[in-house]
Amino acid sequence: MATIYDVARKAGVSPKTVSRVMNGDAPVNEKTRKAVEAAMGALSYVPSSAARSMRSNKTGLVGLITGAISGTPSATELTGLPDLVIVQAIQKKLAANGITLLISDTGGERTKVAELSRTLAQHRVEALIYVADYHRKIDLPDEARQQKLLLVNCFDQHGTPTIVPDDYMGQKLLTERLLEAGHKRIGFLTLPQDLVAYELRLGGYQDALSNAGIEFDSSLVQTAGLHHSGPQEVMLISEAVDYLMFLEDPPTVICCGNDRMALQLYGVLRTRGVRVPEQLSVAGFDDYKLISETLYPPLTTAVLPYQLMGTRAAEWLLAEIRGREEMSSQEIQRIRGPVVWRQSVIAQQQ
Repeated sequence: MATIYDVARKAGVSPKTVSRVMNGDAPVNEKTRKAVEAAMGALSYVPSSAARSMRSNKTGLVGLITGAISGTPSATELTGLPDLVIVQAIQKKLAANGITLLISDTGGERTKVAELSRTLAQHRVEALIYVADYHRKIDLPDEARQQKLLLVNCFDQHGTPTIVPDDYMGQKLLTERLLEAGHKRIGFLTLPQDLVAYELRLGGYQDALSNAGIEFDSSLVQTAGLHHSGPQEVMLISEAVDYLMFLEDPPTVICCGNDRMALQLYGVLRTRGVRVPEQLSVAGFDDYKLISETLYPPLTTAVLPYQLMGTRAAEWLLAEIRGREEMSSQEIQRIRGPVVWRQSVIAQQQ
């Protein structure tokens, strides 16, 4: 088996120069680099990653903890698996940059996070990523926070670097687009009030109205979403629709807390003989394409940018572990998604 000294002799350089080419930790001119790489190829030389990591403290490994892999199929039917989309985007970006992602799944048991963190630390990962299933506040054990840690789709009270969706701006942009289309009475069926996204999106909705000179009308806002789909959520949506449509000045469009709720709203309206969008426009939130693109008419919705969040997480981590950027404490990056305009909303006469 060839050694670094064999490569150095064949390339006509010192072993230290060969090491510089392999590790990329010092400048080497292009002619020398090509000579070393040619010698490595001719000798079928395979560098010892263990030895390199011992010397440089760089293992090329990043750990990731999530519950995405063990997510139950029933939970994917109408909501998808956003954390899995994030994980896939992280893995794709890191792999393209020569970093191996070690993925550990909690199996839905939060108590496993400490054990998984210790195991990944034993494999000398250069950093740890925790990906949550929805935008929420978490409290990870000390074992996780003792490592270089990045949170995605969640945040904590310790100021850990964080990447989350910009729920506020997503709803604000969607509401602004509806206002531009001539809608002045905009109904809003919100997510459950215990979710972080509830306050953020409600704030975006209110600010868009305020900026347009329209007074906020609390009667147009109804909490109708639950954490899981089912008959009870359909009942809440049905009751909210009845309330909104019997207002003295009913809405011309209804925004839903997510695309799943919009799907159920379509069904409720159909049972009442209300045509979408001719009699009432409908908008969602998520752009879960299994719903938004297959509904008839296709659904106008704000995008939750899960793929972009994963890509940005990987980019941020790559820059940090390679010394080009430092993830600062207290830093939160909010990733904004666009509004996708489809046929479920029509313009109102001005």
